[in-house]
Amino acid sequence: MNASLMAKTAYANPEQPLRTARDAEYEVFARITRRLRAAAGCAASDYPGLVGAVHDNRTLWARLNADVSLPENGLPQDLRSRIAYLAEFTRRHSQKVLHGTATADVLIEINTSVMRGLRREGEAK
Repeated sequence: MNASLMAKTAYANPEQPLRTARDAEYEVFARITRRLRAAAGCAASDYPGLVGAVHDNRTLWARLNADVSLPENGLPQDLRSRIAYLAEFTRRHSQKVLHGTATADVLIEINTSVMRGLRREGEAK
């Protein structure tokens, strides 16, 4: 794509609101959760799909865990601790899902709760 076309595309809709970091986080959670939900629904017939979705979810939580462990992270310590706990829980539960001894339901529930929290915080602006 040439620079002129990229510029036109980037500025084609100036009325569209800018996305905040919170909006971007929500979109990542939503995309991964949709994929996880779809893969969980057909785990028996598409195990590689389940593995990919669980991997993406674990990667998301590992990145969140790394972020909240940074000293310069601005979140309150209590919230940082809860995110770290959920990241560890997600890592362990994901192993159970991949071994077939648990379902992905609780992972989907956790992500959905985080998405609700991101929306509530966004509404408080």
